[in-house]
Amino acid sequence: MLTRKQYELLMYIQNRLAESGVSPSFEEMKEALGLKSKSGIHRLITGLEERGFVRRLPHRARALEILRLPENAETAGLGSKSGFSPKIISNDEYAPPPSAVDFSDGGESVPLPLYGKIAAGTPIEALRDQTNAVDIPANMLAGGDHYALEVEGDSMVEAGILDGDTVVIQRCETADTGAIVVALIDESEVTLKRLRRKGNSIALEPANVAYETRIFGPDRVKVQGRLIGLLRRY
Repeated sequence: MLTRKQYELLMYIQNRLAESGVSPSFEEMKEALGLKSKSGIHRLITGLEERGFVRRLPHRARALEILRLPENAETAGLGSKSGFSPKIISNDEYAPPPSAVDFSDGGESVPLPLYGKIAAGTPIEALRDQTNAVDIPANMLAGGDHYALEVEGDSMVEAGILDGDTVVIQRCETADTGAIVVALIDESEVTLKRLRRKGNSIALEPANVAYETRIFGPDRVKVQGRLIGLLRRY
């Protein structure tokens, strides 16, 4: 599902690409959506990327590729312009969630266990404090079991994940390459990173040029969940 802001941003990027062939800047996106900071744009793009709607092109500034549009985009009059046709990838390649757009405010909330802090920098010992909980909008959750963690560190800032954010995690033991996951290292350390598979190795990739990608053997890393949402207090 897409939130209203995710939908608006996706259609804005698509229309700009159709008109000029160039992705809008983060400043332009911020102004178009009426947001106060670029971090909100980072977060929205990350959400679109995780759901398989857009892809960031590596080693190129301001480079976004539209992979697909919501099913109701054409009927809403927001489909392709100037002959632009988005590239569609098969479910076998990415397996994104359903493309329905949820515009509800989601008044109902669900309490999730808040297990403690997770490092978005140097890995820290896993915390399993089950005495605290946090209320999450019900329409944020997909099927399955979920939990929440507080982010500590700055290694994922370029993915829109900031120190002090609360991330919502869908519990799972496997994840597609490119997904942001909770990774347990050597049964004792936990970190939030983007997962990359390279042959028989697993790379845990930060979203901050100040940090290095760490590479492990497959028996040293266990996926404990996949990022599906984020909460932030201003």
